[in-house]
Amino acid sequence: MTKKILYIGNKLAGHGQNPTTIDTLSVLFAKEGYRIVTASSQKNKVLRIVDMLLTVLKHARSADFVIIDTYSTFNFWYAFLVSQVCRIVRLKYIPYLHGGDLPKRLQQNPRLCRMIFDHAYKNVAPSAYLIEQFRQKNVPRLIQIPNLIEREQYTFTQRNAIKPRLLWVRAFAAIYNPKMAVDVAASLQKIYPETTLCMVGPDKEGSLDAVKAYAGFKKVAVRFTGQLSKTEWTTLAAGYDIFMATSHFDNMPVSVMEAMALGLPVVATNVGGIPFLLRNDVEAQLVADGDVEAMVAAIRMLIENPDNAQKQIGEAYRKVESFDWKEIKKQWKLLFEY
Repeated sequence: MTKKILYIGNKLAGHGQNPTTIDTLSVLFAKEGYRIVTASSQKNKVLRIVDMLLTVLKHARSADFVIIDTYSTFNFWYAFLVSQVCRIVRLKYIPYLHGGDLPKRLQQNPRLCRMIFDHAYKNVAPSAYLIEQFRQKNVPRLIQIPNLIEREQYTFTQRNAIKPRLLWVRAFAAIYNPKMAVDVAASLQKIYPETTLCMVGPDKEGSLDAVKAYAGFKKVAVRFTGQLSKTEWTTLAAGYDIFMATSHFDNMPVSVMEAMALGLPVVATNVGGIPFLLRNDVEAQLVADGDVEAMVAAIRMLIENPDNAQKQIGEAYRKVESFDWKEIKKQWKLLFEY
């Protein structure tokens, strides 16, 4: 009989937020023949939690598994509540661990974390970084299933000459340090006056206006597109040559994997799960968190050493092949049939 799966997470793409795992993975599961029920798309946080809990109770007798997107900030609490309801009604649940800062939650709330993770059917993490962090805290039943992309949706663009045309794709929030991208562009403009910077993503925490003001203060002409669909930003990416990731914390960012599939050389901060995903000077250039000078130097290396840049682009593309849905879906199937 076909498995029925409840997928619990922030399904908020319809409210102007970037699509998250629940938006993409639930659709792919459905295409594979699984019966999928999702919650929640409620914009209000309280209503969202209520909807999640009611959905679990409504389908408690018919569902085979509950996947719970699990984050470190406010969304940790819905994961906690949903997992405990699953325990009460004896539903097999799978915390899907997201966010490079999640290990802090293990330290801050060890008892609550034990109540979630010790009773899970499996604890799934997309990155080796989170697997290692959770293993150090003796969390049981850990399985790594990487984030995925559908590689055929991305057009690889051959870049024979790398120019200082910079692309940044993420939500505007302090954790992703968007002002660092502006600082890097400002420094590069002194060396390459033709430097351009495009920043793609929705506003969070009111950060977008702050970054726009900062760019004006630094006299950097930045193209702010707001939120774009995947098709829109990946099409736009053909006009840029370098992808920057400036996060303070991260796990296994899909945007970085997408950049690799598009043929964009990646320069990223060496934080969280990034060094578990990318090898410095092999698939990417990695620099210390907040180190603007190092990121500028890494970008200059790509521009001034085209052979090294092409080698990095090729290595990155080979790496991303292993994250294609055709491979990842086999791992989920094994998990559901284990």
